[in-house]
Amino acid sequence: MLRNTLIACALAFGFSMPASAQTTTTTEYYVVQDVQTKKCTIVDKKPETTTSVTILGDGAVFKTRTEADSGMSKIKVCTTN
Repeated sequence: MLRNTLIACALAFGFSMPASAQTTTTTEYYVVQDVQTKKCTIVDKKPETTTSVTILGDGAVFKTRTEADSGMSKIKVCTTN
């Protein structure tokens, strides 16, 4: 009986380890404005150049698309377009 319990525990531990070792990818969202068209959009990667777009909202990083949508609606230059 003890042997079966130890085997069951070892199997449970063995199967749970790979799941806990997986890395999670974190997506970040930014509200940006095209410098030529002045159109605001949401992107999931931080722009590497500021010559074509401007990061709005004091460079705020949003964790979800919904948060970014909400944040964009509060940015004055995006609501006046």
